[in-house]
Amino acid sequence: MAEEIKEENSEPKDNAEGNMTLIQHLTELRERLIRSLLAVAGGSVIAYGFVEEIMHYLTAPVGKLYYLQPSEAFFTYLKVAVAAGFLIALPIVFYHVWRFFLPALTKNERKILGVVVPVSVILFFAGLAFSFFFVLPAAVKFFMGFGSEELTAMFSVDRYFDFVLTFVLPFGFVFELPLVITILGSMGVIGSDFLGRHQRVVIFLSFILAAIITPTPDVFTQSMLALPMIALYEVGYFIVRYILRK
Repeated sequence: MAEEIKEENSEPKDNAEGNMTLIQHLTELRERLIRSLLAVAGGSVIAYGFVEEIMHYLTAPVGKLYYLQPSEAFFTYLKVAVAAGFLIALPIVFYHVWRFFLPALTKNERKILGVVVPVSVILFFAGLAFSFFFVLPAAVKFFMGFGSEELTAMFSVDRYFDFVLTFVLPFGFVFELPLVITILGSMGVIGSDFLGRHQRVVIFLSFILAAIITPTPDVFTQSMLALPMIALYEVGYFIVRYILRK
């Protein structure tokens, strides 16, 4: 009896949250954005305290870097700190995004999202780690292989960091692909038959997409992104067909 009364009292609260006015939604959105920005700022401050160590790992594939302008090294350090701070604060940012949409969700949707959000964060970091530790060193070695007695590689610290950022970040998003396919499969939007029929199209589109988002136009870099994309698609196909059985 007490549990029934408790459940009855909890439902009006959910309904009240779901019927927030536009001003209340905008106010909450502002608060969530401010808290997320504060988390990024705090993470950036923490990261700046370890910026030398971070730069040591970033520059490991190339060794020595150069800066061509007096302020280039300083502003690159700031960019590194902000990027690292964003990664540190990413779980908090995802949490506030989840909390913002929470009132509009049903109980089942909340349970699903409660699993999806942490898994998506884990997959994103897994993609970054895979790219940084395995793909990036191979790519840098490939490009440095074009050096000769007449050509000496001299990487600018600012240009190198921009290259690393634009090279590594796409892998974080690409690693979300199995999760997206699994969600769509569990919702019945797509099935294993659909995924199997479009495998060749996915291979073609993977190379097209890799050519668009990779920082360099060479086939090697595009393949380093396209091949994991195809492999992750196959992982999603396996989950939908053999685990979800759809």
